[in-house]
Amino acid sequence: MAATDGPRIVRLGVEDAAAGLVLSTEAHWNQTVEDWRFFSSEGFVFGIRDGARLVASAALLPYSGNNAWISMVLVTESHRRRGFATLLVDACLDTARKSGLTCWLDATPDGAKVYGPLGFTPTSQLRRLKLVKPGQAAAAAPSTATLDALRDRDRRATGLDRSALLSAFARRPGSRIVSANGAIALVRDGRAACHIGPLFADQTAAALILVDAIAQSQDGPLLLDVVASQGAFLEGLTASGWTIERPFQRMRLGPATITAKETPFAVAGPEFG
Repeated sequence: MAATDGPRIVRLGVEDAAAGLVLSTEAHWNQTVEDWRFFSSEGFVFGIRDGARLVASAALLPYSGNNAWISMVLVTESHRRRGFATLLVDACLDTARKSGLTCWLDATPDGAKVYGPLGFTPTSQLRRLKLVKPGQAAAAAPSTATLDALRDRDRRATGLDRSALLSAFARRPGSRIVSANGAIALVRDGRAACHIGPLFADQTAAALILVDAIAQSQDGPLLLDVVASQGAFLEGLTASGWTIERPFQRMRLGPATITAKETPFAVAGPEFG
């Protein structure tokens, strides 16, 4: 089959956010339409359509220091096993290569088997945790913190300037930045659950106290993407009722370009890093 007979890859815009949300909702992911708009406005989102219907996607989100995050690799069930995901990831990698970007992603165990042969190497691991809470009256919320404080801590921990991402999160209705005892976190609404992260702290005990305060002041399910090397934090969460839903393997393609000065307790999400 000639290359022209293959599926046509298109770049998606903010006007395609609702169609992207259909894909991530089918996969039971937690993204909102605002997340899709952010990817389209700040990065590159590639897609394949069947007629007018969006059936597959992948996104490349550039960060500072010649780094970029690959995520939102989705194919609707009726169009799987046709190589669409590979084609779209290749489009992301081609765009990254042209700009000299080191690529990062957080892969499921099955995904890691695919990305390894492409040259991605494992770095750290994450654990997606969930806390399902019965409806109850909200308790007193933890203290609020400034966006500048979160930006500074995020830059120190990741080595990246993610001001655009954190600012977009903070502006959304329902979002808040909270802190206590040297710990700071961003809390934002997702499609199906509230997400805590990124989360930074001076000590494990402070991180656990802040998460508990957030949980006590929040109604409904909560998600947290924990850095697996923070073992005591992970153990403390599972002991208090959080359950591990799935692991993620963080992987990198290209030279190491960032130096982190601390390890986060939880990240912004596998789609954002």
